[in-house]
Amino acid sequence: MSAPPVMVAMSGGVDSSVAAALLLAEGSEVVGVTLRLWGGESDSGCCAVSDVDDARRVCDALGIEHHVFNLGDDFDRHVVAPYVSAHAVGLTPNPCIECNRHVKFDRLLDRTRALGFERLATGHHARVAVRPDGTRRIARPADPAKDQSYVLHMLGQDQLSGLELPIGDLTKDEVRQRATSLGLRTAGKPDSQDVCFITREHGRGDFLSRRIPLTPGRVVDATGTEVGRVDAIELVTVGQRRGMELAGAAAPRYAIAVDMPTATVTVGNADDLLVDATPVGGFSWADGPVTGPVFAQVSAHGAAVEAQLVADSVRWSSPHRRVAPGQSVVFYEGEEVLGGAVAT
Repeated sequence: MSAPPVMVAMSGGVDSSVAAALLLAEGSEVVGVTLRLWGGESDSGCCAVSDVDDARRVCDALGIEHHVFNLGDDFDRHVVAPYVSAHAVGLTPNPCIECNRHVKFDRLLDRTRALGFERLATGHHARVAVRPDGTRRIARPADPAKDQSYVLHMLGQDQLSGLELPIGDLTKDEVRQRATSLGLRTAGKPDSQDVCFITREHGRGDFLSRRIPLTPGRVVDATGTEVGRVDAIELVTVGQRRGMELAGAAAPRYAIAVDMPTATVTVGNADDLLVDATPVGGFSWADGPVTGPVFAQVSAHGAAVEAQLVADSVRWSSPHRRVAPGQSVVFYEGEEVLGGAVAT
């Protein structure tokens, strides 16, 4: 009995190209789909017009169908607008996570199933681990340097039930070797970087300034003494060192708190960045809530460290750098993702 057909999300990059090729080699009926998400300028991510063309040409080379879904309204509503709103209130959003949450594994998954596909595949560097009781979790991939499990932490059993991650057992070098051996045009294409709707030329400040007013602010030390200024309080992130006009100091100083109502940034030294616990909310779980000991990771390429999850707080086993409000904290059990939350 042949495997049910699979829809492959084709970003125009090498990873999704090889994902489609691997499934095709297994004997699956494969159809490629590319999402058109952002209609504005893009030069650094996965939303450029050229990416759609690359995906189409890869599908042509593999001999499979290719379709384009326009989910731009969903992207604006669930990713771009919340990104702007978060900065306006002093949060540090992660738009790639919200794109996965609301667009790729919600709207795209719904459309995939409506078209009769039981399986959706992507080119993410992660694996789907099937546990003895039949539940599934996202797990770390073969290539630690390309680990994308952090940005997939929100996936629950419904999304995981038909998800395929074909390149999770390959390193990036092996992915490129497969693409080269197949003669795929994406074999040497650089990885996408940064937020896809923020251009390198204009940057985050320009993008936000065209959508919300940016407020100059003052910088104070722990005693409340003013030590500098910032051009826009909305652009300051907890933990930030650069971008603040500060009077000379013997040691580096970091933003340890941002107060939006008074347009004030408080700075301190490296030790002042350390806390014993991080408040969190907005939990999502792979297969049910967890409390007690976990390993917690606070950035896509950071290290997971020992912690205790108690109610709405992550209590660190040793003093830990502050997590910017709005950033995700992801919980692991060994190589597997338990779920995640958002720092508040």
